Amino acid sequence: MKVHWTDAAEAQLDAIYAYIAQNSTTYALRTVDKITKRSKQVAEFPLSGRKVPEYDLEQIREVFSEPYRIIYYIKPD
Repeated sequence: MKVHWTDAAEAQLDAIYAYIAQNSTTYALRTVDKITKRSKQVAEFPLSGRKVPEYDLEQIREVFSEPYRIIYYIKPD
């Protein structure tokens, strides 16, 4: 499966980095790396995340990279 980050998701990832980097660029890089590695898990195992409770649809799932929640949509193609 291919993971595509939306523009909004990329902007949020940039905002997470910018916020944490105010205190530690090292920790900010580590956090962003941890989040993006979770997307690799999603690519390999798309059903590994749980259904998002707010939507209750099989194709909308989430994984966590504490304290962040990564929500993704599984397309048939």
